[in-house]
Amino acid sequence: MYQRTVLDNSLRIVSSSMPHIRSVCICIFIGAGSRYEAAEQAGLSHFVEHLCFKGTVRRPTAKELSETIDGVGGIINGGTDKELTVYWAKVARPHFPLALDLLVDMLRNSKFDPVDIESERKVIIEELNMCLDSPQNRVDMLIDEVIWPAQPLGRDVAGSKETVATVDRSMILNYLSNLYLPNNTVVAVAGDISHNEVVDSVIEVLGDWHDGVTASWSPADNDQNSPRLVTEQRKTEQAHLCLAVRGIPHDHPDRFALDLLNLILGEGMSSRLFLEIRERLGLAYDVTSHISHFHDSGAVNVCAGVDPKRVEDAIEAILRELVKLREDQVPEAEITKAKELGKGRLMLRMEDTRSVAGWIGGQELLTGRIRTVDEVVSILDAITADDLQRMAQELFQTNRLCLALVGPSRRERRVERLLRL
Repeated sequence: MYQRTVLDNSLRIVSSSMPHIRSVCICIFIGAGSRYEAAEQAGLSHFVEHLCFKGTVRRPTAKELSETIDGVGGIINGGTDKELTVYWAKVARPHFPLALDLLVDMLRNSKFDPVDIESERKVIIEELNMCLDSPQNRVDMLIDEVIWPAQPLGRDVAGSKETVATVDRSMILNYLSNLYLPNNTVVAVAGDISHNEVVDSVIEVLGDWHDGVTASWSPADNDQNSPRLVTEQRKTEQAHLCLAVRGIPHDHPDRFALDLLNLILGEGMSSRLFLEIRERLGLAYDVTSHISHFHDSGAVNVCAGVDPKRVEDAIEAILRELVKLREDQVPEAEITKAKELGKGRLMLRMEDTRSVAGWIGGQELLTGRIRTVDEVVSILDAITADDLQRMAQELFQTNRLCLALVGPSRRERRVERLLRL
């Protein structure tokens, strides 16, 4: 499915040839994100990513950068998370050299002009305001603070208005010198292109990039002895809740068993939560669960928007579903359905060059190991009812419970008493 080469400067190159596809996607992954930031730097990784789209020495304005890719019908974007930052471009096959040149130009030659910094500071503050105005976004931010209080994993990736206000050019350049290094970077390419061509092209533009000593990420404090709750009062029609338990890291041997358990719990319209919370009880229009994995921690989150008068009913119903998974083995028919759902979604993703580049590049950066689709399918097929129940018994415990609630509900004490498994 993929080939891998490591250059003399420790830059890793992974590629997947898809000769039946007319496009090529390039993803440049960097081991930089919010957990690499000190408290006073919160949001710096995200700020840097924004500024890389503002202009380089050769393409001095954001307009010239965007016109370069728009002029060939391509797409370019970036993203910042807690443990990685990615810059990517997807273009028709003939424009691969142009897309690679553009991404590398942004990565190595961005100006970080003081005028652009001040302009983008205002943009990011408006982005923060937009998220704060959305109860759904706000509850997602709050639940991280509850699971990982007073530590980088618990902070919003974009930082706060206070920390964004203090970012300056010297802080940015120092950050880049510690993290934007070839030995902390993976170039992933997928599409109608050979690995040799990818390697030759990358050597031409990044072979002279000097490696260095990278900054380390801040370890998670996973200690928790009792349920945690935070509420934020809002005059909204719905109360938005997120109920979570701490999960497991990327490389945990039961990582895929937990992913499968999550499919059963809250992924799709035939999941247990959807059928119970929405279809049978009519408590929510939308209820979902999702998993996050990090280097040394993780989380299982259940999110829903409900009538403020029925918050307690919704929490009780969610907790009942967690208890069922812990106490009773999942029937084989339900396991088979969840396995086919997971395998099907994965295989459908692999038809898109961006998904493939993200699949191989993200794994290489975060775990140093790339599992093929066939490997993951084999792992899923081997998971048993015992495996699923073992994970539920390990994670669905009272002392792991966390709850964030945003809305008009003022029943904090009553809600807190419900947090028992």
